[in-house]
Amino acid sequence: MNRTFSIWTLVGFIFGVSLFVYAIIMSTENYMMFLSLSSLIMVLGGTFAAMMISFQARYVMRALGTLVMVVFPFHINPQKLTDESKRFLEWSKQIQAGQLKQVEQEVSGIKDPFLKFATELLCAGYKGPELRSLLTDFAEKVYERKMVQTYILNSMAAASPAFGMIGTLVGLVIMLDNMGSDVSKIGAGLAVALLTTLYGVLFAQLLFKPVAEKNGQIEAILRHRNMILMEGFVLLSEGKSVFKVQDKLNTFLSPKFWLNQMKGGAPSK
Repeated sequence: MNRTFSIWTLVGFIFGVSLFVYAIIMSTENYMMFLSLSSLIMVLGGTFAAMMISFQARYVMRALGTLVMVVFPFHINPQKLTDESKRFLEWSKQIQAGQLKQVEQEVSGIKDPFLKFATELLCAGYKGPELRSLLTDFAEKVYERKMVQTYILNSMAAASPAFGMIGTLVGLVIMLDNMGSDVSKIGAGLAVALLTTLYGVLFAQLLFKPVAEKNGQIEAILRHRNMILMEGFVLLSEGKSVFKVQDKLNTFLSPKFWLNQMKGGAPSK
């Protein structure tokens, strides 16, 4: 599987930020008042600190990496799933012809961990329900590990508005403290109070939460793909015919992209 650049993910983020900036510029000439380093530090610093306390550091760093890598997701679409399923039709023919070693050599050139593990089990003699159980466990554990980043990102989405409220309280304390002395500083305290809440909500709704949802969707698609591969290997282990392999795998695919061995493996229309 290869990662590809997701232009629409980047466009969505830029579009959301642009609308926010445009609304500010159209509403006031003093748009620089919406920039506050202290508010940014309170929201992002507090969110990061809370995550480091709540989770192991390596998982937090992976979650932060996901904020960038979500723009380069694994490219899996219905046609890709069909293309990968076609392999099993050819492998079924080869195995029935006693060419298991040839299949093993072909898969050995693929760097996909699931394919390698499944091939090793197949060559080791695992069959039917036993093979399905092992591959299901493998696929589920991979999914669970990958979903840790999604869970952390959702936690960040929940924490950032909370730290925005903390910043609001800090700003109100500053404002009230200055009410009895320097009245000119009241505005600065109130600005910090409101901007931290604004930053907290923006980061939660425009960054952390959308990335968490996107990452969860990607991992769900990868999980579905691994389930298709698992079923294919189980069918190969049972020595099923090409047509039985085809019919079973088609239950996982979109009807538009069904395998059709009668048409040379091309998707049926």
